[in-house]
Amino acid sequence: MALANILCRAQVGIDAPIVNVEVHVGNGLPTVSIVGLPEKAVKESKDRVHAALNNCGFDMPTQKITISLAPADLPKEGGRYDLPIALGVLAASRQIPVERLEGHVFAGELALSGELRPIRGALPMALACADEQIPVILPLANLDEAALVARKFSRGAKDLPEIAEYLKDGTPLRVPEEAVEIQRASVADFADVKGQHQARRALEIAAAGQHNILLYGPPGTGKTMLASRLPGILPPMTEVQARESAALASISQAGFRPETFGQRPIRSPHHSSSAVALVGGGSHPKPGEISLTHNGVLFLDELPEFDRRVLEVMREPLESGTVSIARVAGQAEFPARFQLVAAMNPCPCGYYGDRNRCRCGPQQIARYQRKISGPLLDRIDLHVEVSSVKPEELAGMKPGESSDAIRSRVIRARDIQRQRQGCANASLGHKAMEKHCELQARESTLLARASDRLGLSARAYHRVLKIARTIADLEGQPALATKHLMEAIQYRRLGNVSRAA
Repeated sequence: MALANILCRAQVGIDAPIVNVEVHVGNGLPTVSIVGLPEKAVKESKDRVHAALNNCGFDMPTQKITISLAPADLPKEGGRYDLPIALGVLAASRQIPVERLEGHVFAGELALSGELRPIRGALPMALACADEQIPVILPLANLDEAALVARKFSRGAKDLPEIAEYLKDGTPLRVPEEAVEIQRASVADFADVKGQHQARRALEIAAAGQHNILLYGPPGTGKTMLASRLPGILPPMTEVQARESAALASISQAGFRPETFGQRPIRSPHHSSSAVALVGGGSHPKPGEISLTHNGVLFLDELPEFDRRVLEVMREPLESGTVSIARVAGQAEFPARFQLVAAMNPCPCGYYGDRNRCRCGPQQIARYQRKISGPLLDRIDLHVEVSSVKPEELAGMKPGESSDAIRSRVIRARDIQRQRQGCANASLGHKAMEKHCELQARESTLLARASDRLGLSARAYHRVLKIARTIADLEGQPALATKHLMEAIQYRRLGNVSRAA
């Protein structure tokens, strides 16, 4: 019986489940049929495979060829199945030995010449193969990417004949060369910022506890300048975080560059972005901006200019750290534990409070601020006013503290949190918060009064506690004191945007 079975891996979210590519060559009219929920690009693979085999000197059987992609209920997409289908046809027609296909995973898109083109999602595939200790054979262009997580199990090839020689004669395939030199991300330094001590302090607290932050104030006060410097004071990613972020980049449309491995993703979508662009989606679910910023910083400038419905899709991910997308073609879950940094003006013209420049009426201001819902604001930990600084005052100011100095304090605070609870303070659960954010009677009364006066919700109450815990960690203090709580409260008091306006 002319039957061959080759292993490949699909893409479901950032997972890479095994797919058995079964090829049967039998009697009948010379046709090629592909079954197993293939989408259009997979159906078209029969034409690419046919041309590639002919151009590489192989014979395309003039018989009935049936290709089954199992499991049959898992949607298949992309050109990754070209290579296993071509090898299955060669093995089923006895042009290469069937037994040599066992114990390997193959993936790659074929050019009509037989050359292997790169695919998306090579890194999650290599990671899954490394976990199961199975060699994976990929296009040469994907080899450096796969080697980051599975150097021992990754092999690369330039074209189809090279793989055929490996299967027939054992000719070695390409192995990863020396490790790719990882580039250090180029970020702006806090030393360039003069003044704005409160905003600098708030950004340090946000970095130390992985808190979300909102900067609001008139145009030209340095909100964007401050936000762009936050990535420079964040601690380095762990190996697990680096792999998660790299896997998401690998399955994205833009792809993944190996030299950026370990760099925190920083994304700043335009305010015209749609909800699907932000949260992800499509007929075959793809990650959106908030997932591609996993373990990184998402900067939303001019926050009220975003469509309110677009902003509302962030509410659940901000709370849960994941995005679940359900479509007719399938369901996928993407991690989305990002740090939100938002900036906005206090009114449409931006100059609220300046009688010589602001002409916004009360209704205009209220309409402008209502673009950001209360539940979304409630999920932003720190609300910080960025005040104007006169040009003549800037001339006499000394440069601010460098990012390296601030980053060293942030790293110490994160180390304390990791040793104490295994996560950043922003991710503290209810039970862990009761244990690590315990208040004495005096501090408890203070927070209760502040909560009543400011109208804080239960969520905001708990976020104040988490911020106070981060402030104490920056000082290396094991217990929360009154000064920690008072500083934390002021970031909610000043952040009441509606009152400030």
